[in-house]
Amino acid sequence: MKSDELISGVLLVDKDQDMTSHDVVAVARRCLNMKKIGHCGTLDPMATGMLILVLGNGTRLSDLLMSEDKEYVGTLTLGKTTNSQDAEGEIVEEKPVPADLTLEQVKAAFDSMKGDFYQMPPMVSAIKIGGVPLYKLARKGQEVEREPRFVRVYDYEITRFEPPFVDFRVVCSKGFYVRTYAHDVGQKLGCGAHLSALRRTRSGHFKLLPGKHVTFDQLKQGKKDEVLAAMLTLYDVSKLRGA
Repeated sequence: MKSDELISGVLLVDKDQDMTSHDVVAVARRCLNMKKIGHCGTLDPMATGMLILVLGNGTRLSDLLMSEDKEYVGTLTLGKTTNSQDAEGEIVEEKPVPADLTLEQVKAAFDSMKGDFYQMPPMVSAIKIGGVPLYKLARKGQEVEREPRFVRVYDYEITRFEPPFVDFRVVCSKGFYVRTYAHDVGQKLGCGAHLSALRRTRSGHFKLLPGKHVTFDQLKQGKKDEVLAAMLTLYDVSKLRGA
């Protein structure tokens, strides 16, 4: 077993719903009895899937790992627009989904957001305006002017079309808001939409492979040996990234 002072690496956690990324970090700190743990790329409480934790000297890789491309699978629900652009918000507008809506029309909306384009960050994001995170302003009912962000969608796939539900997969750049993606698809179709499910399946070269990740329950139960066995060493990470 590694001593706490020598624990350095990357730990992939399959995050559950209804918890913050900070919750996962806090439980990991208790499990491994160490403070120097951070995460690379926040997942909202609603979202599941890959959360990258960096341990010990692995924290030096945070900026590098956060800058890499991501892959998500998700579901958008047509006909209902929410103030958070996802299922956790309040419905602010409802419109009927056109009875004659076709898969081709939905694909056209997705196609219009493939490649490079500018995306408006949602008010519930962690971007700071005047030192205050936008989501804190949103909680007070405030909406402020934001700067659009340059993002990229490398690829997408519609995996289910059963109105009002559309399942999709998207490969995107750093800083991409999938909730806004779902919202904007709804706007382009004229009936509105919100993100109703989301799972991160890949980040950079990392995937959730058997024996190479842990669950939140393993962390919560304090199974330190199992957790350390799944950890990628800094050498493993370097080799995986082709460095």
